[in-house]
Amino acid sequence: MDNRKRPNSSSSLVCCSSFARQPARVLIVEALPPCWSDTCSVVCDALDNFLSLACSLDGPCRIPLLSLYAISRQQECLLPFVRVHGNLPRLHSCVEELRSIPGEGCIKSTAKGCDLLRQAVLDSLQQFKQYIRHTSPGNQAYSNAFVEVTVVTSQPGHSVVHQLESGLKDADLVSLRRLLVVQIIRASDWGQEPHSPETTTTEDSLMLGTEVDLQQVENSVFAMETILKMWLQEQGGDKEHLHLLLPGTTNNPAPVCVKCDMLERLISPALIPLTTSLGVKTESIQDFLPAVRGPSNQSPTPQSLRAVKVLHADGVCESVLYGLPLVIRPTTSWQLDWDEMEANNSLFHALCQTLRSQDLFLLLKAEPDKRSIAGGSGVYSHYILQPSPYFSLLLKPVASRELLLPCSMSGSNQDSTPDSLQTIQLGSSSRVRATVAPLPSSSSPVPPPSKVSRPALNFLSRNRQAPTPPLQEEDSDTNDCMNLK
Repeated sequence: MDNRKRPNSSSSLVCCSSFARQPARVLIVEALPPCWSDTCSVVCDALDNFLSLACSLDGPCRIPLLSLYAISRQQECLLPFVRVHGNLPRLHSCVEELRSIPGEGCIKSTAKGCDLLRQAVLDSLQQFKQYIRHTSPGNQAYSNAFVEVTVVTSQPGHSVVHQLESGLKDADLVSLRRLLVVQIIRASDWGQEPHSPETTTTEDSLMLGTEVDLQQVENSVFAMETILKMWLQEQGGDKEHLHLLLPGTTNNPAPVCVKCDMLERLISPALIPLTTSLGVKTESIQDFLPAVRGPSNQSPTPQSLRAVKVLHADGVCESVLYGLPLVIRPTTSWQLDWDEMEANNSLFHALCQTLRSQDLFLLLKAEPDKRSIAGGSGVYSHYILQPSPYFSLLLKPVASRELLLPCSMSGSNQDSTPDSLQTIQLGSSSRVRATVAPLPSSSSPVPPPSKVSRPALNFLSRNRQAPTPPLQEEDSDTNDCMNLK
């Protein structure tokens, strides 16, 4: 009995320590005509998608509180502070109310809109103080009470930031950790104003004692979802997450400690209930095969994976892969006759040789189970098929767009100092030359002779020439990433 209780107790400790400093969230949407007619569906669809994900996530609380304001011809609080988890019906009705705001007409002055934005920020901070005041002081979730405000606007972002800074200069902003202004740039205005995809912090924000940022995004659901998904990431920063202990130098043999932070790249499918089609479990072959309906001794139905896209190997980012990989080999099922088995082996060898010679991966999508009643969600698991020099393939689960979290992968232009390079010395004694491939061993099958027939497999279009396979070097690095949309 005690052993059964230990995992639960340990998981509860992790939940209490993780995401302990997540701030409350305030979203202020500027719904001023005529721009609202262009951005309404984008903002509301992104909110619907994001809230559907956030409300159903298991595990620690990532968004403790959420409030929503709309700025049209007047300021309106559509949603006072409420908990997000398990509250989807109320949040969905709030999004529909936001969607119903008309986008026709015009306003006399944009200054009135900025003044309404300032009033909404102050009102949200006052509402947050009142909520905390009525909350039990012993509640650990609000022992460090902070709020982050996100303003979504179609007005020029720098002007909105300047007017908000001027209007909030003398206000009480103790509980405000960050103010983010998100400017949605329409397709017609994309080239008229300089825009930056990365977040930029204004210099005057220091006088406010808080962080004021501007981020300009395109008018698309994916871009808005990326902004909202930043709320799901841990907002710690008080202490580092990881210590990398590297070999010391000759003069100082003590390990060199590099302190790092960790960032989630995707949402684990295991945190989303009732999503068997997303590959929640990948610990064994039984988790991969479709569920058996009927007698327990019945053989499982083979899983069907359809090739949907060919990817270049140097364009696949490892951060979008998760779970345990599976080795794929041609079947040896006794139910196949010799001719069918020989033809199947020839096709498999041709697939391996084609992928490996052209340095390609295959993106596969799980075919929906026709017998499933609840198979109409439209979201299914995807996999990467990777070749090896041993005529076997490696199958790895890959995250879909709905599960990806924002991650900045921009490089740094700053060179390392000579002292740092002298300290980080990975000598030849610590370097290991290894071959990473499915089951590399002396018992690996011998490549087939050249006389084996090879069916024609054309993955790339005729107008596009396959790249020449790069030379294999001991140290190689690729920074390209794959975007699954």
